[in-house]
Amino acid sequence: MNTQKLIRSGVANDTGKLRPSLQHGLEAALSVSDSMIDEVLAHLSLVTDPGRLTNLPQELAAIDPDQVEQLVVHSDALKATWDRELRRQFFEGGGHENESQLTVRFDDLRQLDDRHIDASIEFAMVEQELSRAAADLLPRLNALMSSLMGWLTVQPDLNPLRPAAYARALRAVLLVHVPDPAQRSALFVPVAGILGESLRQVYRELIQWLHAHGVEPLESPQTLLQDKTPRNAVGRTLLTLGHLRQLLAGDFSSQDAGEGFIHTMPLSMNALEDMDLIEPLIQRLRQRISAPAVRSPLAELPVVSGHNLGRLLGQEVVRLMLENLTRDERLLPVIRQQIGLLEPALIQLALADPRFFSERQHPARLLLESITQRSLGYLSPNEEGFSDLLRSITAAVRSINRVQASEEVFARLLKRLRRRWEEDDMRKNRLREEATRALLHAEQRQMLAERLATDFQHRVQGKEVPEFVQRFLCGPWAQAQAESQLVSPAQGDEAAVMDGVADDLIWSAQPALIRRDAERLLKLVPRLLGQLRQGLQRIEYPDERMGQFFDALVALHEQAFESPVLPVLTAPTLAPTTESVPAEAAESFWMADSEAADAGFVAGTPQPEEQDTAQPSESGLSTGAWVDLLTQGQWVRAQLTWTSPRGSLFMFISASGLAHSMTRRTLDRLLGTDALRIVSRGGVVEGALDAVAQQALRNVHDPDDLA
Repeated sequence: MNTQKLIRSGVANDTGKLRPSLQHGLEAALSVSDSMIDEVLAHLSLVTDPGRLTNLPQELAAIDPDQVEQLVVHSDALKATWDRELRRQFFEGGGHENESQLTVRFDDLRQLDDRHIDASIEFAMVEQELSRAAADLLPRLNALMSSLMGWLTVQPDLNPLRPAAYARALRAVLLVHVPDPAQRSALFVPVAGILGESLRQVYRELIQWLHAHGVEPLESPQTLLQDKTPRNAVGRTLLTLGHLRQLLAGDFSSQDAGEGFIHTMPLSMNALEDMDLIEPLIQRLRQRISAPAVRSPLAELPVVSGHNLGRLLGQEVVRLMLENLTRDERLLPVIRQQIGLLEPALIQLALADPRFFSERQHPARLLLESITQRSLGYLSPNEEGFSDLLRSITAAVRSINRVQASEEVFARLLKRLRRRWEEDDMRKNRLREEATRALLHAEQRQMLAERLATDFQHRVQGKEVPEFVQRFLCGPWAQAQAESQLVSPAQGDEAAVMDGVADDLIWSAQPALIRRDAERLLKLVPRLLGQLRQGLQRIEYPDERMGQFFDALVALHEQAFESPVLPVLTAPTLAPTTESVPAEAAESFWMADSEAADAGFVAGTPQPEEQDTAQPSESGLSTGAWVDLLTQGQWVRAQLTWTSPRGSLFMFISASGLAHSMTRRTLDRLLGTDALRIVSRGGVVEGALDAVAQQALRNVHDPDDLA
C-alpha cells in the first residue's frame, strides 16, 4: 500500500505548517480505499485461475468463479460503492443503518426473521475478523484519533475509523454487488479476512502519518496495549441465536425438539453439524450443574432430551445474565453480591416459568431492574441514603431465598420494595416538578425571545446601530420582552410599551439621528433608562452588566456631540463608567438566578464556532440514562429524568434528589471535556440479557473458544 496516497487530503508533510484536523484524517483513510478493494480482488482471483500452482484455500472453495469474474469486471463500480459507503460511515455514522440495527437484542429475538438474524451474523463475522486482524494497532489508533477529535480521554466507540465502520461498509457493498444470498454468505468470511490484512496496513500507515504531523496519543503505549476487558469467569458457551429464539418461544417441550434444534439458524447449521458442537455444550452444562458446589434443582437431570435441553439452556442464560450483572463495575460491590445471591431463585423461577425470558414486564425482571437502576445512583456506599437502600435490597433477597420462587413471590417483593422507596420518590418527584416548571418556562421564553430577536434584526437592518446595542436587543432585551408576554399575556399595553422601548433604543443609538434632535434625546434618555432597567429586572439581569450597558450607551450619546450636553446621563445610580465600551455577550440561553437555583442549572461557557464539521454529535441520551457529572470539583451520579419538548434542555436528578439541568450545548461541551461521562443508556438487566444474545451471535461463527 502506497503511503503517499495518504497525503491526498492536502496536509503538508512539513509538520510545522499545520496540525491535521479530523476531516484530514478521514480523507487520508479514504484515499487508500481503492487499494483495499484491489487487494481483495487479487486474492479472490485465485478462484478463477486454473493454472494456480497451489491448492485453493479451503475458505475459497465454496465461491463461484463466475461471481468473482463479475466482481473483477465491475471493479470500478465496486470501488465507487466502497468509497461511498465508507464516506457515509465516517462522516454520518452510517445514516439510519447503525450498529443497533445490525446487532441483536435479547427481547427482540422472537420477532426477528431469519434474514435479520443472518444479517446480524454477517455483520458480527466481518467485524470480528477486522477487529482480530487489527487488534494490536487499534488501541494506538483510538488514542490518536481521540486526540485529533479533541477528547481528554480515549473514546474508542467514537472513533469514526473503528472496524465496525468498515464492517458495515463491506456488508453494504456485498448487498449491492452480490445479489445471490448463498454466494454472499460464502464471500463474507474470506473477504473479511483479506480486508482485515488491508485494514491492518491502513491503520499502521495512519498511525505513522498522524505521528508525523504532530498528533500525540492520549495515553502511553503500555497502557493502551493492556486488555482491560475481563474474560468471562466460566468461559463462553455455545449458545446461538437459534437456541435463544427457541428458548423464548418455549419450543423444547416436543420429543423432536432436540433433533430440529439447529435448523433454526441457516448460517450456523453447517458449522454446528460439522463440528459436533451441540453435545459438548450439553456435556459441559451437565458437568456444571452436577458439581457439588452448585445448588441447583437440575442436578439430577437425566440424559438430555428436547425438553431437558430447553431447561439446560434456560439455566445457562440465567447464569450468564447474572454473570454480566455481578461483573458490572457500575454497581457497587455489595449490590453485585446481593444480585449474585438471587441465582438459585432465578434459576428455579426460569425453569418453572419461561415467561421470565420472553416478557420484559415479568415481575422478576422488573425487580432486578428496580434494584439495579436504583443502585446505579450511588458512587460510594458512604453516600446519604445508600445504607437504607442496601437494607431494603438485602431484606428482599433474603425473603426470596426462603420460599419457593414464583411470579407471585417476585411481584409481592417488588410491591414491598416500591412502597418502601415511595417516600423518597415523592420527595424527589416534588423537586423534579419544581425544576421542570422553571425549565419549561425558560424554554418557552427562549422560543419567544428568538422570534423577537429576528424581528429586532430586521428593524436594525440598514441602520447605523452599534454592534453592542444589536446584541443587547437580540439577547437580554428579547428575553425581557418575552418574559413580559409570558407572565402577562393579557396586558397588551405593557407589551406595546416594551416594544416601543426597543424602537426608542434603536433611534438613540444612531449618532446621525440624535445630532439632529438633541432636545428629543434629552427628554427620552431618563425615561428610556428607567424602562430598560424595569424590563431587565423581570429576568433578574445582573445590576453590574446592566450598568455596563448603560455606561456604553451614555458614552455613545456623548461621543455624538463635540462637547458633552447630557450631564444627566452620568447619574450616580448607574454603575461606574468603564474606560472602554464593553462587548455585551449575547446569551444563547438565559436563566434567571431563581430559576437556575430551582433547576440546578449548569451554565455553559460560550464556545467558539467549531471549525471541524466532521466531528460527530455527542448528544442522543434518552430518559433513564445515568451519567457521572463533575460539579464543584466532585463527581456526582445522576439520572436523566426529563428532556424538554424542544430537545434543548436536559435535567438530571441525583440520588439525593438534587437537580442538574443544562442546555444541549453545555451537555455536548461537558461530554467533550470529560466532565460528564455516560454510565448507562438504558436498562441494566436488559443490557445484561442483550450481552447474552451478542455472545450467542459471536458463537455462531466462532464456536471453538470454549472454556
